[in-house]
Amino acid sequence: MPRILITLGDPAGIGPEVVDKALKSGQLPAGFDFEVIGDASAGKPGRPDARSAAAALDALEASVRILKSDPDAVAVVTAPVAKASLQNSGFPFPGQTEFFAERFGVKKFAMCLSGLHLSVGLATIHIPLANVSNALTTDAILTTGRLLAGFARRRFRREPRIAVAGLNPHAGENGRFGDEESRVIAPAIEALNRELPGVFSGPHVPDAVFRQAAAGQFDAVLAMYHDQGLIPLKLLDFDSGVNITLGLPKPRTSPDHGTAFDIAGQGIARPDSMIHAIRLACELA
Repeated sequence: MPRILITLGDPAGIGPEVVDKALKSGQLPAGFDFEVIGDASAGKPGRPDARSAAAALDALEASVRILKSDPDAVAVVTAPVAKASLQNSGFPFPGQTEFFAERFGVKKFAMCLSGLHLSVGLATIHIPLANVSNALTTDAILTTGRLLAGFARRRFRREPRIAVAGLNPHAGENGRFGDEESRVIAPAIEALNRELPGVFSGPHVPDAVFRQAAAGQFDAVLAMYHDQGLIPLKLLDFDSGVNITLGLPKPRTSPDHGTAFDIAGQGIARPDSMIHAIRLACELA
C-alpha cells in the first residue's frame, strides 16, 4: 500500500505524543500504511538539548532518503522541531520548508497553511519583517501564486478564487502609505491572470481580506509575509491548521504548531492538527 512517513520532530517536545494519539485516533484514512521515523527516547520531555535536536535532524534526513528511493513512500508528515536547537547544531536552514526544498533541489517552492476556514500562501517566509519590502518581488508573488492555485485546484476540485493581499495599510492608499502595491503586487496579479484568467484579484486591503476569505468569498489568500498570513490562520484554525510545502515532488505537511516544550510529557497535547496534517498528506498523495 502507499506509505505515509511521519517524523517525530524534536523528541523533547509534543511530537511523539501527538503522533501516537493521531495514529490511535481512528480518524485516519484507510488504504495507507504509516511509518514513524525518529527516536522518541532521544529527549527528555520539556528539556531540549543537542541530542534531541540531532534525533530530529536524523529523522528528517531519513525521510528524504526514503522518499527519494521508495516509490511506495508517497508523502511525509513532519512533527515540530526546535529551529534554534537545530541551528545551534549546524542546521543551515530557517525551517523545515527550506530544508525539504534544498534536499529535493527545488528552487520554486512556497509555504502554504490550510485549515477549516482559511488557506493562505506566503510570498516571503522566514525573514525579518524589516527585509520584507526588499525581498518582495513580482517573481516571488508569481511563484507562490502559481503553486497556490495548483494546490487550491486539487483541494477544491475547481478553478479557485484567490485574493492577493496588499503589503501596506489600506493596500497603500493609492501610494500614500507605500508603493509596493502598484510597483510589485499589481503587475504580478496581472501576469498571473494572463496565465490563469479570473483566478486572482487584488491587491486587497490586508485588514479585511482574511475575514472575507473566512466567510467564503475567496478560496485562498496570497499573503505578502509570514505573520500577515499566519496570525489570522492560527486565530481561526489553530487546531485544524496544516503547513504544506508547495512545489516538492511528493507532498510534505506538518501540524501548524510548535514543539510546546512547556506541556511535553504531561499527556495533554491535542492531536487535532497532526490528524489534519496526516489526512491532508493522504489526500494530496
